[in-house]
Amino acid sequence: MAFYSGYRQRGVPPGRHRGLPSPYLTLIFTMDEPLVIAEHPDRRQAPGTFGALLGGLHRRPATITHDGRQSGVQVALHPLGCRALLGLPAGELADLDVDPAAILGEGFVAEVRERLCTAPDWPARFAILDTVLAGLLGAAPAPAGLERVAHVWGRLHRGGASIGDLAGEVGWSARHLTDRFRAELGLRPKEAARIVRFDRARRALRPGVRLADLAAEQGYADQSHFVRDFQAFAGCAPSRWLSDEFGFVQAAAAADAHDEVHD
Repeated sequence: MAFYSGYRQRGVPPGRHRGLPSPYLTLIFTMDEPLVIAEHPDRRQAPGTFGALLGGLHRRPATITHDGRQSGVQVALHPLGCRALLGLPAGELADLDVDPAAILGEGFVAEVRERLCTAPDWPARFAILDTVLAGLLGAAPAPAGLERVAHVWGRLHRGGASIGDLAGEVGWSARHLTDRFRAELGLRPKEAARIVRFDRARRALRPGVRLADLAAEQGYADQSHFVRDFQAFAGCAPSRWLSDEFGFVQAAAAADAHDEVHD
């Protein structure tokens, strides 16, 4: 796991929320209202309503609608832990939203949601997740070469290396590295590097922050480069995202005290 985030909103205007690409898979257990997905990252998926949802790494935003009420717990899953936790590589879930009951079982998902609903507070809910998710961890052997994919994933988070350099570090050709990385995670290394940078920049974006300064801090060539990348992953310009999502930005900042980080 990477971290948990608890959310509860009541009495806000009905609206739409963008679920943006990030370096983590998303596992959501709703507690009261279902999650309504109007558009999935893969537009070929039909809209749907979910009591729980598992989303793979993706390159386009999802669109979530709500009637002013929503509550649940979101688990950010490290993609290289997907095999141990779910029994399959993250690449099999790329660009998809699925009902986790298809993987974890209907009984498991129903029990988790019931326990989260009856828990007295966020720390208790996070403790429940610690227990139930730890119980899923398997001891299946990692496929050959996974440690090299993990090395490249870690280097992409630090930035500054070309695909050729990374291939040399792990002793593969650039093509073989791309093929193995995509099979395991569902993204090419260059796509993953862009999403990692976008995610950092998006989390740093706030009203009053100068885009040119933010672009420079996050390693973009200039403000225009940042805006183009943001448009590609969010489906809108940074200013539009802030205008549409400012309430969620505020809620995310306020929820920092409810986030719990895990290795």
